Amino acid sequence: MAADSGDVREFVFGIDELDTTSLEDIAFRRKSTRLSHDPAVLDVINRSAGHVQNTLDKSGKIYGVTTGYGDSVIHEVAPELVAELPLHLSRFHGCGLGRMLTPEETRATLAVRLVTLVRGWSGVSLELVERLADMLRLDILPLIPAEGSVGASGDLTPLSYIAGAAIGERDVLHRGEVKLAHKAFKEEGLPQVTLKPKEALAIMNGTSVMSALAGLALEQATRLSKAATRLTSMCCLGLLGNPLHFDQRLFDAKPHPGQARIATRIRGDLAALKNAHQALRMQDRYSLRCAPHVIGVLEDAMPSLRTTLTTEINSSNDNPLFDPVTGDVLHGGHFYGGHVCHVADTLKVQIANLADLMDRQLATLVDTRFSNGLPPNLSGATGKRAAINHGFKAVQIGVSAWTAEACKLTMPASVFSRSTECHNQDKVSMGTIAARDALRLNELVAQVAAAHFMACSQAIELRLNHDELTDEMVGEPILAQVEQVRQFTSFLDEDRPMDTALRALTTALLDGTFNAGFPA
Repeated sequence: MAADSGDVREFVFGIDELDTTSLEDIAFRRKSTRLSHDPAVLDVINRSAGHVQNTLDKSGKIYGVTTGYGDSVIHEVAPELVAELPLHLSRFHGCGLGRMLTPEETRATLAVRLVTLVRGWSGVSLELVERLADMLRLDILPLIPAEGSVGASGDLTPLSYIAGAAIGERDVLHRGEVKLAHKAFKEEGLPQVTLKPKEALAIMNGTSVMSALAGLALEQATRLSKAATRLTSMCCLGLLGNPLHFDQRLFDAKPHPGQARIATRIRGDLAALKNAHQALRMQDRYSLRCAPHVIGVLEDAMPSLRTTLTTEINSSNDNPLFDPVTGDVLHGGHFYGGHVCHVADTLKVQIANLADLMDRQLATLVDTRFSNGLPPNLSGATGKRAAINHGFKAVQIGVSAWTAEACKLTMPASVFSRSTECHNQDKVSMGTIAARDALRLNELVAQVAAAHFMACSQAIELRLNHDELTDEMVGEPILAQVEQVRQFTSFLDEDRPMDTALRALTTALLDGTFNAGFPA
């Protein structure tokens, strides 16, 4: 954290680099935000705006300032209409549909866009940067439709809702109410602002929505990887499986670092079982034996994905850019979200593999042919009542459905590029669609994990109740994990609806409130 911050709970735009961990903290308001007071940072922003005016004064020609947008670049804008052009850009892109971004997703988007604009390449005024910083600080959140971006020229349509809100025209969520932005600004004592010639384009022509959504998806994926690891340990206990599959020597022989970390976590969870239990099978089924190899692919990919996304978040990704030193106008394609799409598409495949792994593990737990003596469908009912109780039968069907839907979403979005905007945007990234898919896929995988946590806890308690396991064999980490699950749902001895518990546990897995006790 930089000197003019001094507080790890605060993020300072213009000073701090925004990684995905800080991004999520900002999104969930675990970190406050502000614009740096450093004169050097403010000078960079002011010089950037000055470059736009100097270029206008010298040559009078700048794309998107004195010309139309995209394919309409061939049309010159009369000098007396230049000031009005940004307003039109923010308005004609007001055609987004679909769900609204959540407050967390919107805060993340605002944060990512601010990081870009304070770098001094975008030609925006300090007044605009301050307005966006105030919106994030005061939680004045534009209502942003999720659909309508092809990921190049950036997230034009969804980001137009930030541009429109900044000047008071669009709806925002503020103090728990939906209202016009200008009303929220008035309530907070903020003055009206007007978009200057380059400013609508600077807000809209970038990768901030897709980067924000992919950043949140990546943090969720990190937790889901740890959850799947812990669940493998719990499932191995429930099945009286063979802990020797995770012997360190095996992973020294095939030393993928992430795969080895997964095996180390499982080995730590099963340390007591290894010393006290004779495995029923020499070789367990692949969903147990090969779990480090499945989860390890995601674990090994994660550092590269995180680096790629962090680079994108902390970049200047609009067009045109202005050289901060010379003021030269540079026309390029940094709004193209290919790297973000790569991150999201990669996450989708690997996270879906976690669902498939957990689905197979759970299917083994509920099936008496493979569960090594567990009751049918993990039902805790006994005697005559066992005949009318069906335990986790329907939950397993649900897990199968959620897994199938997750696997369906793994189709890479990047290969569905469409030629748009009169064939000017004739190769586009589809990064925003990929990022939205990644978030949805994470939700489905978290549902699978929630069900699996409940099932594994049931299996372990059944073994404990029948003296097939002892507390010492289970070990403190897993006992603590079962106790955490029991905060959401009790042991299932009689059939009951489980949807409420599943929803609550799914949410806790996604937002990180359930990850206490997962091995690092």
